[in-house]
Amino acid sequence: MRETDVQTSVIMLTWNSSGHVRRALQSLLMQEREVAQEIIVVDNGSTDGTLKAVCELVPHARVIQNTDNLGVARARNQGVKAASGKYILFLDADTEMAAGSLGGMVRFLEGHPSVGIVAPRLVSPDGSLQFSCRRFPTVPGKLLRQLPLWLRRALPLVAEEELHSIDRSVARPVDYVIGACQLIRKEMLDHIGLLDERMFYGPEDVDLCLRAWQAGWQVYYLPPAIVMHSEQRITRRQPGTLTLKHALALIYYFRKHRYFWRRPNPTKPFPHHGGGRMQ
Repeated sequence: MRETDVQTSVIMLTWNSSGHVRRALQSLLMQEREVAQEIIVVDNGSTDGTLKAVCELVPHARVIQNTDNLGVARARNQGVKAASGKYILFLDADTEMAAGSLGGMVRFLEGHPSVGIVAPRLVSPDGSLQFSCRRFPTVPGKLLRQLPLWLRRALPLVAEEELHSIDRSVARPVDYVIGACQLIRKEMLDHIGLLDERMFYGPEDVDLCLRAWQAGWQVYYLPPAIVMHSEQRITRRQPGTLTLKHALALIYYFRKHRYFWRRPNPTKPFPHHGGGRMQ
């Protein structure tokens, strides 16, 4: 049954995404059987035919075309400002939603008014689990995560931050969920503000979840909803420039929230430092 009383604004950020965007949009259109949605594509200066693919597949989509790469936070905020939905779905162009996943997340928010953000289980194209719900990062944890995958997964600190041992059969509150797919209550964004545009690329998703907890909203991981994520890290396309901008954003995040080693605990009251409204 089509939930015409629920309007979800899907905001998809693209940047030379022609290799993935068709499959992402096709899987998204399948969700319309359950959830009424508007699609907003924000393009950060693609030169590879991404916009042609978008217009061919979803001619009804609203397209915001930037001439340059404005970064993740600023571009997604453009989409939010153009959105009319009760819920905002941030969705990467390298994802494919399993049938019913968006409807499941919408129904979860409908039934849990204290939850501001919910995210699905992310899996790789081979079906393997991605550790997309995590504890808030620490400086040592971020440094260790630069090690080879086989080594860092054996380290207790990394396993703890990536929540390797949690029960993934049921919904559960978590510190944060990565921004590849997040369903967000628009009311919460009106309360705490938009993404922090001083972070060009990461960790704007962590910051949003932290500010949500600070303001009394919960963040949930919903494993029954499944999204395949090809995880095309944009730092691999421009390793020098974007890696530096990512590192600077991380430094800014830790300075903003005034911690480096001991992470905030979302089950306890937060000090209100730097967690105010962002426009």
